[in-house]
Amino acid sequence: MLAVRFRHCLLIGILMALLLPLLAHAAVPNKSAVPAYAEEQTVLQAEQGTPEPGFGSAASGRQDFDRHYIVPPGFMPEQDVVLQRGGNTWRVLRNGAFAATSGTLMVLALILIFLFYGAFGPARLEHPESGRRIRRFSGWDRLIHWATAISFLVMAFSGLIILFGKKVLMPWMGHDIFSWLAIISKYLHNFFGPLFILCSIALFFTFVRKNLFRRWDWTWLKKGGGLASHTHIPAGFFNAGEKVWFWGGLTLLGLVMSITGLVLDFPYFINTGINIGFTRYLLQIANYFHLAGATLYIIAAMGHIYTGTLGTAGAYHAMRYGTVDEEWARAHHEIWYNELQAGGGEPAPPGQPVPPGTAPRPGS
Repeated sequence: MLAVRFRHCLLIGILMALLLPLLAHAAVPNKSAVPAYAEEQTVLQAEQGTPEPGFGSAASGRQDFDRHYIVPPGFMPEQDVVLQRGGNTWRVLRNGAFAATSGTLMVLALILIFLFYGAFGPARLEHPESGRRIRRFSGWDRLIHWATAISFLVMAFSGLIILFGKKVLMPWMGHDIFSWLAIISKYLHNFFGPLFILCSIALFFTFVRKNLFRRWDWTWLKKGGGLASHTHIPAGFFNAGEKVWFWGGLTLLGLVMSITGLVLDFPYFINTGINIGFTRYLLQIANYFHLAGATLYIIAAMGHIYTGTLGTAGAYHAMRYGTVDEEWARAHHEIWYNELQAGGGEPAPPGQPVPPGTAPRPGS
Protein backbone atom coordinates (compact mmCIF):
# COMPACT_ATOMS: atom_id res chain seq x y z
CA MET A 1 0.00 0.00 0.00
CA LEU A 2 2.84 2.36 0.88
CA ALA A 3 4.60 1.60 -2.42
CA VAL A 4 1.41 2.37 -4.38
CA ARG A 5 0.95 5.69 -2.59
CA PHE A 6 4.59 6.58 -3.20
CA ARG A 7 4.27 5.86 -6.94
CA HIS A 8 1.16 8.02 -7.18
CA CYS A 9 2.84 10.91 -5.35
CA LEU A 10 5.99 10.52 -7.47
CA LEU A 11 3.89 10.73 -10.65
CA ILE A 12 2.20 13.91 -9.40
CA GLY A 13 5.60 15.34 -8.51
CA ILE A 14 6.95 14.64 -11.99
CA LEU A 15 3.93 16.31 -13.61
CA MET A 16 4.33 19.36 -11.40
CA ALA A 17 8.04 19.51 -12.25
CA LEU A 18 7.13 19.57 -15.94
CA LEU A 19 4.88 22.59 -15.27
CA LEU A 20 7.61 24.35 -13.35
CA PRO A 21 9.11 26.30 -16.29
CA LEU A 22 5.66 27.63 -17.21
CA LEU A 23 4.89 28.81 -13.68
CA ALA A 24 8.36 30.14 -13.04
CA HIS A 25 8.16 32.56 -15.97
CA ALA A 26 4.42 33.05 -15.77
CA ALA A 27 4.29 36.83 -15.59
CA VAL A 28 7.24 37.78 -17.79
CA PRO A 29 5.79 39.84 -20.69
CA ASN A 30 8.49 38.68 -23.07
CA LYS A 31 11.99 37.31 -22.83
CA SER A 32 13.50 40.70 -23.70
CA ALA A 33 11.59 42.93 -21.29
CA VAL A 34 13.41 46.24 -21.87
CA PRO A 35 12.25 49.86 -21.93
CA ALA A 36 10.28 50.93 -24.97
CA TYR A 37 12.23 53.04 -27.47
CA ALA A 38 10.30 56.25 -26.75
CA GLU A 39 10.73 55.84 -23.01
CA GLU A 40 14.44 55.16 -23.40
CA GLN A 41 14.91 58.29 -25.52
CA THR A 42 12.99 60.37 -22.98
CA VAL A 43 15.25 59.13 -20.20
CA LEU A 44 18.43 59.88 -22.17
CA GLN A 45 17.27 63.38 -23.12
CA ALA A 46 16.21 64.19 -19.58
CA GLU A 47 19.55 63.07 -18.16
CA GLN A 48 21.82 64.92 -20.60
CA GLY A 49 24.49 66.73 -18.63
CA THR A 50 22.97 65.93 -15.23
CA PRO A 51 22.15 62.22 -14.76
CA GLU A 52 19.13 61.61 -12.59
CA PRO A 53 19.41 59.46 -9.42
CA GLY A 54 19.11 55.78 -10.30
CA PHE A 55 16.91 53.02 -9.00
CA GLY A 56 18.81 52.82 -5.73
CA SER A 57 17.78 56.33 -4.69
CA ALA A 58 14.49 57.47 -3.20
CA ALA A 59 14.86 60.66 -5.28
CA SER A 60 14.76 58.75 -8.57
CA GLY A 61 12.22 61.01 -10.23
CA ARG A 62 12.33 64.17 -12.36
CA GLN A 63 9.67 66.65 -11.33
CA ASP A 64 7.92 69.39 -13.25
CA PHE A 65 4.93 71.64 -12.51
CA ASP A 66 2.19 72.42 -14.98
CA ARG A 67 0.55 75.76 -14.15
CA HIS A 68 -2.75 74.43 -15.46
CA TYR A 69 -3.04 71.93 -12.59
CA ILE A 70 -6.26 72.50 -10.67
CA VAL A 71 -4.76 71.07 -7.47
CA PRO A 72 -1.50 72.76 -6.38
CA PRO A 73 1.64 70.65 -5.89
CA GLY A 74 2.08 69.11 -2.47
CA PHE A 75 -1.52 67.97 -2.04
CA MET A 76 -0.58 64.43 -3.07
CA PRO A 77 2.92 62.91 -3.16
CA GLU A 78 4.65 62.99 -6.54
CA GLN A 79 1.72 64.48 -8.45
CA ASP A 80 4.25 66.52 -10.39
CA VAL A 81 6.60 63.64 -11.27
CA VAL A 82 6.95 63.26 -15.04
CA LEU A 83 9.74 60.69 -15.13
CA GLN A 84 10.57 58.04 -12.50
CA ARG A 85 13.82 56.27 -13.32
CA GLY A 86 13.16 53.08 -11.33
CA GLY A 87 9.76 52.25 -12.79
CA ASN A 88 10.97 50.06 -15.61
CA THR A 89 13.56 48.37 -13.38
CA TRP A 90 10.77 47.47 -10.94
CA ARG A 91 8.59 46.09 -13.76
CA VAL A 92 11.37 43.90 -15.16
CA LEU A 93 12.37 42.52 -11.75
CA ARG A 94 8.80 42.00 -10.55
CA ASN A 95 7.67 40.23 -13.72
CA GLY A 96 10.95 38.43 -14.26
CA ALA A 97 13.29 37.40 -11.44
CA PHE A 98 10.77 37.74 -8.61
CA ALA A 99 8.00 35.90 -10.44
CA ALA A 100 10.40 33.17 -11.55
CA THR A 101 11.82 32.64 -8.06
CA SER A 102 8.41 32.73 -6.40
CA GLY A 103 6.84 30.25 -8.81
CA THR A 104 9.81 27.90 -8.62
CA LEU A 105 9.91 27.80 -4.82
CA MET A 106 6.17 27.21 -4.45
CA VAL A 107 6.06 24.39 -7.00
CA LEU A 108 9.14 22.76 -5.46
CA ALA A 109 7.52 22.96 -2.03
CA LEU A 110 4.41 21.17 -3.36
CA ILE A 111 6.56 18.48 -4.97
CA LEU A 112 8.49 17.89 -1.73
CA ILE A 113 5.26 17.61 0.28
CA PHE A 114 3.85 15.01 -2.14
CA LEU A 115 7.11 13.06 -2.13
CA PHE A 116 7.32 13.17 1.68
CA TYR A 117 3.76 11.90 2.01
CA GLY A 118 4.43 9.15 -0.50
CA ALA A 119 7.63 8.05 1.24
CA PHE A 120 6.56 8.24 4.90
CA GLY A 121 2.77 8.54 4.99
CA PRO A 122 0.79 10.17 7.82
CA ALA A 123 1.61 10.05 11.53
CA ARG A 124 0.20 6.95 13.20
CA LEU A 125 -1.13 6.12 16.66
CA GLU A 126 0.62 3.42 18.68
CA HIS A 127 -2.67 2.20 20.17
CA PRO A 128 -6.31 2.18 18.96
CA GLU A 129 -8.39 5.23 19.76
CA SER A 130 -10.12 5.03 23.13
CA GLY A 131 -13.46 6.51 22.14
CA ARG A 132 -13.22 9.03 24.99
CA ARG A 133 -12.99 12.58 23.71
CA ILE A 134 -11.58 15.66 25.41
CA ARG A 135 -11.83 19.33 24.52
CA ARG A 136 -8.84 20.88 22.76
CA PHE A 137 -10.12 24.12 21.22
CA SER A 138 -12.89 26.43 22.36
CA GLY A 139 -15.49 27.95 20.05
CA TRP A 140 -13.56 31.24 19.94
CA ASP A 141 -10.30 29.41 19.14
CA ARG A 142 -11.90 27.76 16.13
CA LEU A 143 -13.75 30.87 14.98
CA ILE A 144 -10.66 33.08 14.87
CA HIS A 145 -8.54 30.29 13.34
CA TRP A 146 -10.96 29.70 10.47
CA ALA A 147 -11.54 33.44 9.92
CA THR A 148 -7.77 33.90 9.57
CA ALA A 149 -7.40 30.79 7.41
CA ILE A 150 -10.20 31.75 5.01
CA SER A 151 -8.99 35.33 4.66
CA PHE A 152 -5.46 34.00 4.03
CA LEU A 153 -6.70 31.64 1.29
CA VAL A 154 -8.56 34.50 -0.40
CA MET A 155 -5.41 36.63 -0.26
CA ALA A 156 -3.18 33.80 -1.50
CA PHE A 157 -5.32 32.76 -4.49
CA SER A 158 -6.15 36.32 -5.56
CA GLY A 159 -2.45 37.26 -5.28
CA LEU A 160 -1.40 34.28 -7.38
CA ILE A 161 -3.96 35.23 -10.03
CA ILE A 162 -2.64 38.80 -10.08
CA LEU A 163 0.98 37.65 -10.40
CA PHE A 164 0.68 34.61 -12.70
CA GLY A 165 -2.79 34.78 -14.24
CA LYS A 166 -1.81 36.77 -17.31
CA LYS A 167 0.37 33.96 -18.62
CA VAL A 168 -1.19 30.89 -16.99
CA LEU A 169 -4.94 31.55 -17.17
CA MET A 170 -5.55 34.09 -19.93
CA PRO A 171 -4.30 31.90 -22.85
CA TRP A 172 -7.07 29.31 -22.31
CA MET A 173 -9.62 31.50 -20.52
CA GLY A 174 -9.60 34.36 -22.99
CA HIS A 175 -8.96 38.06 -22.44
CA ASP A 176 -12.52 39.10 -21.56
CA ILE A 177 -13.18 36.45 -18.92
CA PHE A 178 -9.73 36.81 -17.41
CA SER A 179 -10.07 40.59 -17.21
CA TRP A 180 -13.10 40.16 -14.95
CA LEU A 181 -11.30 37.53 -12.89
CA ALA A 182 -8.30 39.84 -12.50
CA ILE A 183 -10.48 42.80 -11.48
CA ILE A 184 -12.36 40.68 -8.91
CA SER A 185 -9.06 39.30 -7.60
CA LYS A 186 -7.65 42.80 -7.23
CA TYR A 187 -10.60 44.04 -5.16
CA LEU A 188 -10.73 40.87 -3.07
CA HIS A 189 -7.02 41.24 -2.35
CA ASN A 190 -7.35 44.89 -1.38
CA PHE A 191 -10.43 44.50 0.81
CA PHE A 192 -9.52 41.21 2.50
CA GLY A 193 -6.05 42.54 3.36
CA PRO A 194 -7.13 44.65 6.36
CA LEU A 195 -9.48 41.84 7.49
CA PHE A 196 -6.58 39.37 7.38
CA ILE A 197 -4.50 41.74 9.52
CA LEU A 198 -7.24 42.06 12.16
CA CYS A 199 -7.77 38.29 12.25
CA SER A 200 -4.02 37.67 12.54
CA ILE A 201 -3.77 40.06 15.49
CA ALA A 202 -6.69 38.35 17.23
CA LEU A 203 -5.19 34.92 16.52
CA PHE A 204 -1.83 36.04 17.92
CA PHE A 205 -3.26 37.14 21.25
CA THR A 206 -5.50 34.07 21.43
CA PHE A 207 -2.65 31.55 21.19
CA VAL A 208 0.52 33.44 22.21
CA ARG A 209 0.70 31.99 25.75
CA LYS A 210 0.48 28.43 24.42
CA ASN A 211 3.26 29.06 21.89
CA LEU A 212 6.03 30.07 24.28
CA PHE A 213 9.04 27.79 23.76
CA ARG A 214 9.87 25.30 26.52
CA ARG A 215 12.92 23.11 27.09
CA TRP A 216 11.32 19.99 25.58
CA ASP A 217 10.70 21.77 22.27
CA TRP A 218 14.41 21.50 21.40
CA THR A 219 14.16 17.70 21.55
CA TRP A 220 11.15 17.81 19.20
CA LEU A 221 13.07 19.95 16.71
CA LYS A 222 16.22 17.80 16.82
CA LYS A 223 14.17 14.70 16.00
CA GLY A 224 12.05 16.42 13.37
CA GLY A 225 8.94 15.70 15.40
CA GLY A 226 9.25 12.03 14.51
CA LEU A 227 7.42 12.72 11.25
CA ALA A 228 9.70 10.45 9.22
CA SER A 229 10.50 7.83 11.88
CA HIS A 230 6.90 7.69 13.17
CA THR A 231 8.06 8.08 16.75
CA HIS A 232 6.03 10.23 19.12
CA ILE A 233 8.06 13.02 20.70
CA PRO A 234 6.52 14.48 23.89
CA ALA A 235 5.01 17.92 23.28
CA GLY A 236 2.89 20.45 25.09
CA PHE A 237 -0.39 21.92 23.84
CA PHE A 238 1.44 22.91 20.65
CA ASN A 239 4.54 21.11 19.42
CA ALA A 240 7.73 22.91 18.38
CA GLY A 241 6.80 22.77 14.68
CA GLU A 242 3.52 24.56 15.37
CA LYS A 243 5.39 27.14 17.45
CA VAL A 244 7.86 27.79 14.62
CA TRP A 245 4.88 28.36 12.32
CA PHE A 246 3.31 30.69 14.91
CA TRP A 247 6.39 32.89 15.41
CA GLY A 248 7.99 32.62 11.98
CA GLY A 249 4.87 32.53 9.81
CA LEU A 250 1.93 34.17 11.57
CA THR A 251 4.02 36.73 13.50
CA LEU A 252 7.18 37.59 11.54
CA LEU A 253 5.93 37.08 7.98
CA GLY A 254 2.54 38.40 9.05
CA LEU A 255 4.18 41.67 10.09
CA VAL A 256 6.03 41.90 6.77
CA MET A 257 2.86 41.25 4.81
CA SER A 258 0.74 43.60 6.93
CA ILE A 259 3.11 46.58 6.83
CA THR A 260 3.94 46.32 3.13
CA GLY A 261 0.31 45.56 2.29
CA LEU A 262 -0.93 48.69 4.06
CA VAL A 263 1.72 50.76 2.29
CA LEU A 264 0.54 49.43 -1.08
CA ASP A 265 -3.15 49.64 -0.20
CA PHE A 266 -3.17 53.18 1.22
CA PRO A 267 -0.25 55.09 -0.34
CA TYR A 268 -1.87 58.52 0.01
CA PHE A 269 -3.24 58.17 3.52
CA ILE A 270 0.03 57.62 5.38
CA ASN A 271 3.15 59.73 5.65
CA THR A 272 6.56 58.43 6.64
CA GLY A 273 7.36 61.45 8.76
CA ILE A 274 10.55 62.22 6.81
CA ASN A 275 8.94 64.56 4.29
CA ILE A 276 9.10 62.24 1.30
CA GLY A 277 5.62 60.74 1.56
CA PHE A 278 4.90 57.37 0.01
CA THR A 279 6.76 57.81 -3.24
CA ARG A 280 6.76 55.43 -6.17
CA TYR A 281 10.22 54.32 -5.11
CA LEU A 282 8.99 53.35 -1.64
CA LEU A 283 6.00 51.51 -3.12
CA GLN A 284 8.31 49.53 -5.40
CA ILE A 285 10.51 48.46 -2.48
CA ALA A 286 7.40 47.56 -0.47
CA ASN A 287 6.19 45.46 -3.38
CA TYR A 288 9.46 43.48 -3.44
CA PHE A 289 9.15 42.68 0.27
CA HIS A 290 5.47 41.88 -0.19
CA LEU A 291 6.20 39.36 -2.94
CA ALA A 292 9.06 37.75 -1.01
CA GLY A 293 7.02 37.58 2.20
CA ALA A 294 3.99 36.16 0.39
CA THR A 295 6.10 33.43 -1.22
CA LEU A 296 7.56 32.31 2.13
CA TYR A 297 4.17 32.63 3.87
CA ILE A 298 2.43 30.45 1.28
CA ILE A 299 5.18 27.82 1.43
CA ALA A 300 5.03 27.73 5.24
CA ALA A 301 1.24 27.53 5.08
CA MET A 302 1.51 24.52 2.74
CA GLY A 303 3.49 22.69 5.43
CA HIS A 304 1.02 23.76 8.11
CA ILE A 305 -1.97 22.62 6.05
CA TYR A 306 -0.28 19.30 5.27
CA THR A 307 0.50 18.46 8.90
CA GLY A 308 -2.97 19.57 9.93
CA THR A 309 -4.75 17.35 7.38
CA LEU A 310 -3.05 14.48 5.53
CA GLY A 311 0.04 14.44 7.74
CA THR A 312 -1.72 13.99 11.08
CA ALA A 313 -5.07 12.19 11.15
CA GLY A 314 -7.39 13.79 13.70
CA ALA A 315 -5.79 17.25 13.64
CA TYR A 316 -8.40 18.68 11.24
CA HIS A 317 -11.22 17.22 13.31
CA ALA A 318 -9.78 18.94 16.40
CA MET A 319 -9.88 22.38 14.79
CA ARG A 320 -13.27 21.79 13.20
CA TYR A 321 -15.13 20.39 16.21
CA GLY A 322 -12.82 21.28 19.08
CA THR A 323 -12.28 17.76 20.47
CA VAL A 324 -9.73 14.98 20.13
CA ASP A 325 -9.60 11.37 21.18
CA GLU A 326 -7.81 10.70 24.45
CA GLU A 327 -5.30 8.40 22.75
CA TRP A 328 -4.60 11.02 20.07
CA ALA A 329 -3.82 13.58 22.76
CA ARG A 330 -1.53 11.15 24.60
CA ALA A 331 0.35 10.18 21.43
CA HIS A 332 0.84 13.61 19.82
CA HIS A 333 0.84 15.97 22.83
CA GLU A 334 1.84 13.81 25.76
CA ILE A 335 2.95 16.65 28.06
CA TRP A 336 -0.35 18.47 27.56
CA TYR A 337 -2.25 15.21 28.06
CA ASN A 338 -0.44 14.52 31.33
CA GLU A 339 -1.22 18.05 32.52
CA LEU A 340 -4.88 17.43 31.75
CA GLN A 341 -4.85 14.17 33.66
CA ALA A 342 -3.20 15.80 36.64
CA GLY A 343 -5.76 18.60 36.63
CA GLY A 344 -8.80 16.47 35.90
CA GLY A 345 -9.03 17.54 32.26
CA GLU A 346 -12.14 18.74 30.47
CA PRO A 347 -14.28 16.08 28.78
CA ALA A 348 -15.94 16.79 25.47
CA PRO A 349 -19.51 18.07 25.74
CA PRO A 350 -22.28 15.60 24.87
CA GLY A 351 -23.17 15.15 21.21
CA GLN A 352 -19.73 15.95 19.81
CA PRO A 353 -19.22 14.24 16.42
CA VAL A 354 -16.75 11.37 16.18
CA PRO A 355 -14.53 10.92 13.10
CA PRO A 356 -15.69 8.12 10.74
CA GLY A 357 -14.15 4.74 11.54
CA THR A 358 -13.65 5.52 15.22
CA ALA A 359 -15.14 2.88 17.48
CA PRO A 360 -15.15 3.19 21.28
CA ARG A 361 -13.44 0.49 23.25
CA PRO A 362 -15.76 -2.00 24.92
CA GLY A 363 -16.86 -0.73 28.27
CA SER A 364 -15.63 2.85 27.73
